[in-house]
Amino acid sequence: MSPTTAAPRARTAKHDAPTHDRSDGARPRDPEYDAMLRTLSEGSVHVHFDPYEDIDWDAAEMQMDPADPRWILSPEIDPLGATRWYAEQSRERQIEIGRWRVMNAVKVGGAFESVLIRGLMHYAMGLPNGSPEFRYCLHEMTEECNHIQMFQELVNRSGADVPGMRPLFRATAPAIGLAGGYLPVILMVGILAGEEPIDHYQKSILRSGIELPPAVLRAMEIHIAEEARHISFADAFLRLRVPRLRRVERMALSVEFPVIMRWLAGEIMTPPKAFQQRFDIPRSVFREAFWQAPASQRIMASYFGDMRALARDLDLMNPVSRQVWRRLGIDGEPSRYRGEPDRGAKVV
Repeated sequence: MSPTTAAPRARTAKHDAPTHDRSDGARPRDPEYDAMLRTLSEGSVHVHFDPYEDIDWDAAEMQMDPADPRWILSPEIDPLGATRWYAEQSRERQIEIGRWRVMNAVKVGGAFESVLIRGLMHYAMGLPNGSPEFRYCLHEMTEECNHIQMFQELVNRSGADVPGMRPLFRATAPAIGLAGGYLPVILMVGILAGEEPIDHYQKSILRSGIELPPAVLRAMEIHIAEEARHISFADAFLRLRVPRLRRVERMALSVEFPVIMRWLAGEIMTPPKAFQQRFDIPRSVFREAFWQAPASQRIMASYFGDMRALARDLDLMNPVSRQVWRRLGIDGEPSRYRGEPDRGAKVV
């Protein structure tokens, strides 16, 4: 089942503005933006998921077997799965490593959602009465709480005791969320920087027909379906706010944009050192996979086709920022349309 056909249950129910400006009541509203927010909010009411009603966790087909060969990492989308070292491991070892890697990525996804919620709540509580942004932010945070529950249920039922985020990011996450509330433009860039790699990774799995345990695939379908709204909100927010920034702020943002993209993608998609130690992965192999080898660099760059298109549309691609994208190894062609599959990142 594709993410677009995942079956939910129907419910009836030109200004200068610094990046830290939270006083939406002081600037004119944008009718198209407000209408989009109302559409997203209505979508959250009538088409949404509950992890304990929309997933039959106790069904036989939803049970996760630690020895299931479907845990084996795909060399097409996983940078460790693309290494010769992983290919040379025994089948049992590949399964064990793959289960730990997939479940740790799930745990990281939940931790990132918690950072997003901190920043979004801080921002929303400063909005004026009547702001349609307030309603949609609360809908989004409700959905993110459901995602955290869904991800944690997967981890618990997999039997893999994974740590999730790398230690430094875990320690600084509360402060990052707090700062995001004061810097809403940066917060939205950070949301996209975290959501896009996960979204791209999950869509690649579903598009490629890669087999994973059904409970994992069902969670991915639900996550993709609801994250489409979250990504749309952050995208529209930036398209409205960035043109209102002063010239010097836009110049600074053009450089910050790729830096934030690469930083958060690395935090989310790179496993902690505990993973390397647990499975005795040679340091050279770990560096190759995350993210020094040409194959892994292509995978990293493939996460950001939509973001390169957004940066272009927002006039954030200039000679300086293009060099930053290139030096960080995440440059390339922008997507022609949102969600366009990357056809150049596959590893043979």
